[in-house]
Amino acid sequence: MLSVTFRQQFTVVALDVSFEAPTGITVLFGGSGSGKTTVVNTVAGLMRPKAGRVTLNDRVLFDHEQSVWVPPQGRRIGYIFQEGRLFPHLTVRQNLLFGRWFAPKTAPREDLDQIVAMLGIAPLMARRPGDLSGGEKQRVAIGRALLSSPDLILADEPLAALDTARKEEILPYFERLRDQVKIPVLYVSHSAAEVARLATSVVVLKDGKVQRQGSATEVLGDASVMPTGVRAAGALLNARLKRHHADGLSELDAGGLSLFLPQVHQAPGSLLRIRILAHDVILSRQKPEGLSALNILPGEVEAIRGGDGPGAMVSVKTDAGRILARITRRSVGTLQLAPGVTCYAVVKSVAIARSDVSGAAAAHP
Repeated sequence: MLSVTFRQQFTVVALDVSFEAPTGITVLFGGSGSGKTTVVNTVAGLMRPKAGRVTLNDRVLFDHEQSVWVPPQGRRIGYIFQEGRLFPHLTVRQNLLFGRWFAPKTAPREDLDQIVAMLGIAPLMARRPGDLSGGEKQRVAIGRALLSSPDLILADEPLAALDTARKEEILPYFERLRDQVKIPVLYVSHSAAEVARLATSVVVLKDGKVQRQGSATEVLGDASVMPTGVRAAGALLNARLKRHHADGLSELDAGGLSLFLPQVHQAPGSLLRIRILAHDVILSRQKPEGLSALNILPGEVEAIRGGDGPGAMVSVKTDAGRILARITRRSVGTLQLAPGVTCYAVVKSVAIARSDVSGAAAAHP
């Protein structure tokens, strides 16, 4: 468990944060200038705040009142940067083994072969960084961090320098890191899609302060705290894959309701996360008939949040979980929507992209 509390005044922003990061991936989520990287650098020991306290498990890394300050090299923290920052003159194997130089002799050592297998980098071991793609470099950087036997891993927007294809390549390895390695990961991102796919818990930062923290499902289901704007708002549902159909659709069970998606490349029984964007949902007061949309979820309006423009965000409670729908205020009036009113949330199967469906361990909400 990582526990962070500190205050620091900067020219652009005043940071005043307090949060905890358990085992799994805790995402620091916020827009540019919100203070995410500064928080990570403070935890790493690269910055020393004027006041506060940082603890990792039973070790105090920083305590202003007690004058405790552990330097970066003594914190047992692995850092994954936006670029791999590998040593160009060393092979992949040598870069990986370099991490072990920083592991205390008394620390349990990660098995090299096991890490290599988890990250799928066995064919790369004799190559040098100049011969690797961006995604391959990041996988090696993850391995190097793990082999240092850290108590915590920091990842500062590790996908920001990658194109879409390389991001899709590397995301499954961060999922494995979340599910297979039982240490906390503090992950910086401004992408709601990354949060939906990876986060065990989320800390939303705005103007240097914690605006909201909680599970990924809770935070992404609250459109009022979306730092990247309402177009990124959406629900995050947990579901179990029931079966694959011959017409190319996969059927999922979400709280007893069936969801049909384009074929999911997982085995029946797998637990999945599904992100449904609010602007892909329409609402009806009566159960629609004669529609091409296959996903029609009965529910009850929880809340309606209007904006300055013509739009409104409607939160609908269903057995599958909370669904968000972004509709016009005119439609709210026409449908006479209000908290407690029953309705149906309609989602096209093809509106849910494969990148919005990911594996999720049962232990991570």
